[in-house]
Amino acid sequence: MSNISSITQFLLLAFTDTRELQLLHFWLFLGIYLAALLGNGLTITTIACDQHLHTPMYFFLFNLSVLDLGTISTTLPKSMANSLWDTRAISYTACTSQIFLFVFLTSTEFSILTIMAYDRYVAICKPLHYGTLLGSRACVHMAAAAWGTGFLTALLHTANTFSLPLCKGNALDHFFCEIPQILKLSCSHSNLGEVWLLVVSICLAFVCFVFLVLSYVQIFRAVLRIPSEQGQHKAFSTCLPHLAVVSIFLSTGTFSSLKLPSISSPSLDLVVSVLYVVLPPTLNPLIYSMKNKELMHSLRKLMAGFFQKK
Repeated sequence: MSNISSITQFLLLAFTDTRELQLLHFWLFLGIYLAALLGNGLTITTIACDQHLHTPMYFFLFNLSVLDLGTISTTLPKSMANSLWDTRAISYTACTSQIFLFVFLTSTEFSILTIMAYDRYVAICKPLHYGTLLGSRACVHMAAAAWGTGFLTALLHTANTFSLPLCKGNALDHFFCEIPQILKLSCSHSNLGEVWLLVVSICLAFVCFVFLVLSYVQIFRAVLRIPSEQGQHKAFSTCLPHLAVVSIFLSTGTFSSLKLPSISSPSLDLVVSVLYVVLPPTLNPLIYSMKNKELMHSLRKLMAGFFQKK
């Protein structure tokens, strides 16, 4: 029986054994990764450089873009490198780091999305109290709480997962390191610690989900009471990007976690996991830039100023 201390590396799931398809996978992921870097990088730069965008809504959007950059950078580069060099190996340290960062960033992102729903709720339902409820100090405290909670969640899950003895080899049925795949290698019959952590995490996620739903119920009720159609359209336009981002994040994450055994297969699981990792970070900046005229205007000004200097 091998112990966790004897494992120096894990073997990730390869997309294909055909060299041509491995290179195709590399170039496809590279294109997606560069698109995510460009979109989120432009969002971060635009918000940081334009004083008019230093508001609570854009402050949280800035945090969201940083998290998206981190999430996609945690998983895709290693997968691309493995395809390019025709290998499956990932070191024990790299696997631990990948799990910690992925849990940390995704947990924090869900918290930030929940806070962004609160921001929209206050802006539409309590506009007179917006400056009081969402002052600069309150925004910093909420963002810090989101990052801190994500860090603590990731630390507990990672420490508990890698404290278990592993005796079922080192091959992971996934293209990146994930807690359920590590637990499959465990020879311990008692995973109560991880079960309790999962229960607590699910309960916290459920509370955030309920808060999101209740916020948007109140938002829609308030918007429908606006007498002018133009006012309704303007109010809805500030919420739709966030609602679209939340829908993509929750739908891909839920489908990835709760796959039905009757329709589950290795190839389908792989595709769903790729969508979960790739779609939110790549589409989020596109959704916000297409639906947000103020952000697009600031981006055009930034680009025009850059090319004028050239």
